[in-house]
Amino acid sequence: MPDSALSPASSTPEVPKRFRVLFVCMGNICRSPTAHGVFEHLVAQAGLTRQVEVDSAGTHSYHVGAPPDGRSQEHALKRGHDLSKQRARQLVRSDFTEFDLVLTMDHDNQARALALCPPDQVHKVRRFAEFFQQYTSPVVPDPYKGGSHGFEHVLDLVEDGCEGLLQHVRQQLPAQGS
Repeated sequence: MPDSALSPASSTPEVPKRFRVLFVCMGNICRSPTAHGVFEHLVAQAGLTRQVEVDSAGTHSYHVGAPPDGRSQEHALKRGHDLSKQRARQLVRSDFTEFDLVLTMDHDNQARALALCPPDQVHKVRRFAEFFQQYTSPVVPDPYKGGSHGFEHVLDLVEDGCEGLLQHVRQQLPAQGS
């Protein structure tokens, strides 16, 4: 038997690094918590909760500590996504080193995120719309000042994008042993 097979390092199972995804919108009460909740749900259904971590943040500090908008919660719950445990927080510089993907909901969110992002982490900042499978919208529009239709449209886009994102994340995870 090779000496390396007896080393203490080989007897201790290596804990795999979790793939971390952060969704970003303006206030972290509508779009990003919706994406956070939907993606977390999909990750759990796929049996990947030990390998994938999900969070959300806002580019502005308007709602820090607040739960998601009641309309977001109501519409998400109708589709089986519980957002009630989430609380808004503001995007911080360390998020870019701690997360593998920082997904923005629109062009303004992306510009603000990039302005905060360390130059060597810019490759992690992407628009969430890149993962849409069926929709062609370049952004997830903010439903905050609109009615029910806007929140339903956000859910349609988010559910579509989260399906595409899950495919992408699966490709990033280390192959599971057989």
